[in-house]
Amino acid sequence: MPRYALKVEYHGAPFAGWQRQKDHPSVQGAIESALAKLEPRAHTIAAAGRTDAGVHGLGQVAHCDMDKDWDPDRLAGALNFHLKPAPVSIVACAQVAEDWHARFSALERQYFFRILCRRAPSTHQAGLVWQIGHQLDAASMQDGANHLIGNHDFTTFRSSICQAESPVKTLDALRIETVDTRWGPEVHFHVRARSFLHNQVRSFVGTLERVGAGAWAPARVGEALSACDRAACGPVCPPQGLYLAAVRYPHDPFSDT
Repeated sequence: MPRYALKVEYHGAPFAGWQRQKDHPSVQGAIESALAKLEPRAHTIAAAGRTDAGVHGLGQVAHCDMDKDWDPDRLAGALNFHLKPAPVSIVACAQVAEDWHARFSALERQYFFRILCRRAPSTHQAGLVWQIGHQLDAASMQDGANHLIGNHDFTTFRSSICQAESPVKTLDALRIETVDTRWGPEVHFHVRARSFLHNQVRSFVGTLERVGAGAWAPARVGEALSACDRAACGPVCPPQGLYLAAVRYPHDPFSDT
């Protein structure tokens, strides 16, 4: 069965997350339903990461197995036709080796988070950012974030329902920047690692927001990490500012698309 890699973009608001669920809409379910319109049977796709309800995708990657050989561009176009009106788009498609796996072949996941700092309610960015009514000190937040980079036991920043076998992960980068946009000042978080624990990025951002607001000293982030205690974590931020931005592989399957 020929295998295809799909680069997927989606707005997470209408979905209960990536993973297929029996009684709730999901991104996986939407794509599998579209595949069934092309080849009528049950389809199961695998993804690089399972995003939670309300989290968005800019560069999610999944793979599917088809019965017949499809031209990748035609497959992407046909899927996009049947995905309407769901806010899901196949932005690239490529045929890959039969043993290539969207999850297990990945070397790194990259997440992106947006905080909009303004008091007036957002209209055009509603549902796409975490909006707060105060300014943040990005330099202090970066000082706090630097405690998290490297190989650590991230129990403090791990959801109580996380199913990962170990809380030990290596965080390759957590870079924070301020950006002046047309709708107001934003703080952006760029986070990279081979893999993440459940709610790890949202736990980072919620904790670091407390640093930027002046409620926490940057050193307290390191103390919270060392505590290996979920109770030491700051607030977990809401999902709507979080994006799965990109997935890196030994060879980019979409480099020729």
